[in-house]
Amino acid sequence: AISRKTDLQNRLLAPGLIDVHAHGALGCDAMDARLDALRTIAGYYASHGVTAFLATTMTAPHGEIMAALGAVREAVEQGSGGARVLGAHVEGPYLNRDKRGAQIDGQIRLAQRDEYEQILESGVARLITVAPEYPENMELIRAAASRGVAVTAGHTTATFEQMRQAALSGLSQVTHLFNGMEPLHHRQPGAVGAALSLDAIRCQLIADNIHLHPAVLKLAVRAKGSDGILLVTDAMSGAGMPDGDYELGGQRVIVRDGECRLENGALAGSTLTLERAVRNIMAACSLSIEEALLMATRVPAASLGLAGRQGSIAVGYDADLIIIDRDVNVYLTMVGGEVVYRSPTF
Repeated sequence: AISRKTDLQNRLLAPGLIDVHAHGALGCDAMDARLDALRTIAGYYASHGVTAFLATTMTAPHGEIMAALGAVREAVEQGSGGARVLGAHVEGPYLNRDKRGAQIDGQIRLAQRDEYEQILESGVARLITVAPEYPENMELIRAAASRGVAVTAGHTTATFEQMRQAALSGLSQVTHLFNGMEPLHHRQPGAVGAALSLDAIRCQLIADNIHLHPAVLKLAVRAKGSDGILLVTDAMSGAGMPDGDYELGGQRVIVRDGECRLENGALAGSTLTLERAVRNIMAACSLSIEEALLMATRVPAASLGLAGRQGSIAVGYDADLIIIDRDVNVYLTMVGGEVVYRSPTF
């Protein structure tokens, strides 16, 4: 434990970082459906300043997704020893195969009520990615929103009007904006145009300077403001590991120089860490550390309905805290008042 008085040595005390879109690390994946795998992932994330995250699943047979959610429930109930597992982000299978990216084509399908009712009843699904252009998926958006489960649009070819209707039905986010969707067209604004212009929608950004050019990061922040952006990693099992071959949702992923790609060249998650994303958005947008941190603390907390518990330093909030310097190097991570990571240099 930490003593009641600690000299921060000119460092900053900040709320812990929150990642709503993270698949894995250190060779482990949420789809492994094992508590020990989630604990390995949680320990690695904690070493990078993350105090809470959503274990993110992939498109797969329904039974495999439910098994993964079962392991997430164990991590929620028993603790992870590292970053807090808030629940699951169910990314797929209710997507558009034309924008599947690294999602498995043969398992992508329309929302089926018997399946998504089980997902919603699991009690751990906090966020679900869907392609809102299909009526069946719109039914899921309404069902999830009515139960307080956040829904985000991703891997989609939705038109602006389809996105607008989805937002009216409860859609509140866009998954990794610009990736897995049509580019912005000035007469057919689509999902990107809807995400940038509709106040009801917050936008996830993978700020690794691989998925998105720094100028695009700046454009998104200018359009949405810091309160409309969530920094995410979309980290996969190769995060924290040497270059090599890894797996994401059952597919081979080649990691070279930190870039993750399928054999066909498609981007397949990242090896990004969330404190590095904060650093990158600061550089791209000339932001203060205080403003950049909002996108990895207060905004993701609010997006999950946790604004009164997570994402800020205040009386009554979880004692999920980090000690960092102004270059966003992490020296100490505390979850629920317990130190889960301390840098050897601190």
